[in-house]
Amino acid sequence: MSLLTDIVPPPGIVRTLCLSNLAKTAGHGILMSVSVLFFTRTVGIPAEQVGLALTIGAAVGMAASIPAGRLADVIGPRNTTVGFLLLLGLFVGAYGFVDSFIGLAVATSLALMAESSTDAARGALIAGLIPQKERVHAWSYMRAVSNLGVSLGAAAGAVALWFDNRPAYVGLLIAGGAMFVIAGLAYLTVPQVEPVPREAQGPKWVVLRDLPYATVALLNSVLVMNVAILTVALPIWITTQTSAPKWLYSVILILNTIMVVLFQVRASKGSDEVSGGARTLRRCGMLLAVCCGLFALAAGQPAWLAIVLLLAGAAVHVVGEMFYSAGSWSLAFGLAPDHAQGQYQGMFGMSTQLGSVVTPALATVLIVRLGWPGWLVFAGLLLAAGLAAPAVAAWAERTRQPAPAVAQPA
Repeated sequence: MSLLTDIVPPPGIVRTLCLSNLAKTAGHGILMSVSVLFFTRTVGIPAEQVGLALTIGAAVGMAASIPAGRLADVIGPRNTTVGFLLLLGLFVGAYGFVDSFIGLAVATSLALMAESSTDAARGALIAGLIPQKERVHAWSYMRAVSNLGVSLGAAAGAVALWFDNRPAYVGLLIAGGAMFVIAGLAYLTVPQVEPVPREAQGPKWVVLRDLPYATVALLNSVLVMNVAILTVALPIWITTQTSAPKWLYSVILILNTIMVVLFQVRASKGSDEVSGGARTLRRCGMLLAVCCGLFALAAGQPAWLAIVLLLAGAAVHVVGEMFYSAGSWSLAFGLAPDHAQGQYQGMFGMSTQLGSVVTPALATVLIVRLGWPGWLVFAGLLLAAGLAAPAVAAWAERTRQPAPAVAQPA
């Protein structure tokens, strides 16, 4: 019964948030499985240009995060979140009508701008709907559901891959856009969150002056590398530097999904306060460093031993990944003032995007060119960021100001 409680979200607002996130991540699963192949195989855009368009879009998305968060702070986060999700659905559906590099660059810029804006506004919404000590717990349910949603979306994407023709791809991309629209409409069932007035004489863009929080966000950019380690570095490593069978990577992904669905909520316990979240990030950095060492050891080993080392590394990785999720949520929300949650979630989201954009290229260089020493570089970066988290979080917590007593709206 306890495990079932950790899997099924409680009724009420948290369940609504999870259902919305299920639809949103199913849309992501569809995009992940079919978009690149559609652009390269069906539309005929060279892979290098597809990569460039995605990079341009990512840069636009990062630039939009903080302004979108401030917009949510000023006019209220619920309708802002709904609006950005509806735009995201529209722009994703437009992917099916792209026929050139320019069109792709515009479409990805608009879609990724809407995506990052959604995340910033949604962060402010959750901060307004869920009491502080319950936010990490709520996010844990959403994280567990997200893995299920991505898997369902990827399974749907397999239909288009089976037919491998334009109508199938376009239909799935429109369906992916519809999932984002459904995710946005679900938020209309939760209460409005009124904007929290800011301090009368305080700066409008307060997050841009918050050096301690920016330092926390920088650590997040390093620790979020754990995602690309699994999705980019590991498959390259398995197929080029070990004797393990190629199908092992699929097994690892399945195990990762199952573990997160079953144990993410449990892994978040103890991370409700900032200090607990920082300690969780320290454990995360240590575990991720160990998993990098295990992956490195798999090179040059007999197939059976390589399989054992890779599976062991993957098991350690998923625990570190779950600790990362819990600890990062704790710091992202716990260190943000109520009147500027949108700005702060925008900043934190931007740091996540930065790490996600940089890591694939870094992983390719380190793993392909350096081999096993590249894993040690990753291990050192992750360990250093994890060990620094408690001290940086304590510094940031000491600099927090009490909620303003006299305030005005934006």
